[in-house]
Amino acid sequence: MVKKMQRDLFMFSNGRVQRKDNTIYIVNEEGKKRAVPVEQIENIHLFGEIDLNTSFLNFMGQREVALHFYNYYGFYTGSFYPREQKISGFVTVKQSEHYLHKEKRLELAKAFVSASTFHMIRLCRKKKNVQSEYVKEIQKLYKDIEQATTVQQVMGTEGMIRQNYYRALNEMIPEEFCFEERNKRPPRDPFNALISFGNTMMYTAVLGEVYKTQLNPTVSYLHEPSQRRFSLCLDIAEIFKPLFVDALLLALVNKKQIKSQHFEDHEGMVYLNEEGRKIVIAEFDEKFKTTVRHRKLNRNVSYRNLIRLECYKLIKHVINDTKYEPLKAWW
Repeated sequence: MVKKMQRDLFMFSNGRVQRKDNTIYIVNEEGKKRAVPVEQIENIHLFGEIDLNTSFLNFMGQREVALHFYNYYGFYTGSFYPREQKISGFVTVKQSEHYLHKEKRLELAKAFVSASTFHMIRLCRKKKNVQSEYVKEIQKLYKDIEQATTVQQVMGTEGMIRQNYYRALNEMIPEEFCFEERNKRPPRDPFNALISFGNTMMYTAVLGEVYKTQLNPTVSYLHEPSQRRFSLCLDIAEIFKPLFVDALLLALVNKKQIKSQHFEDHEGMVYLNEEGRKIVIAEFDEKFKTTVRHRKLNRNVSYRNLIRLECYKLIKHVINDTKYEPLKAWW
């Protein structure tokens, strides 16, 4: 029997989630139920005001299903994660060693920024904007990454690359979405709101894949480890934001799937409304399942699989098995 592919479940309306036997029931405010077998669910994303109880959370823990919570404006607030199943003290120790060792940490920080920049240039090339002065500046800065001698220098170079990158993005979107600068706390224009929402979805996707491995999500190399966030997920997400998120957002605004009507403004904070979030998530989810032919594995892998493969490559690197080579899209 062929096993059905697991998928993420998104709940936008207010209501409650409950379980009976091995089935999850989504119940809206009118009392209408939608049944989903738990075997088909990998993550649940809750955007509305949702009632649930400890019995449901215990069931999710047993079935290793993560719940991600978002506030009224669609901003990520936190996750419920089942007890870690693949914890490895050995891998955590080795991860920590690579953080504490200046050269080892620097090597990984450079790898993340190098792959991210490669994908920025790739996106600009695909959108026929490689002759932009901003892209030319990115290409110059790209060469400086390897010359950095500290993580702080890597971060500084990455910051200059991103400034030029966002200016290059401005040249590839409709005038109504053009923005002056990247701002996120809070987003002050529609395209910044789109970027923030897309990055949030990528962050939770990476967190979901890291959880399935022996990596500790709090031990990172580019971003400073923090008590308030899973900083390793931010490191890995850097690789996929220009490759996946930004390419998706450009398509949405240029094809006019996302329009000005899909945004709200609250005291200077711009955010996607429910209709807008549904459009972005539907496209995000669909693209996430698309596959590419992996050159080394000689089989098709989805974008979700590519994230998991990055995690495995990191594990092999920190345990001194195989040197980490970040994903640089070949297709």
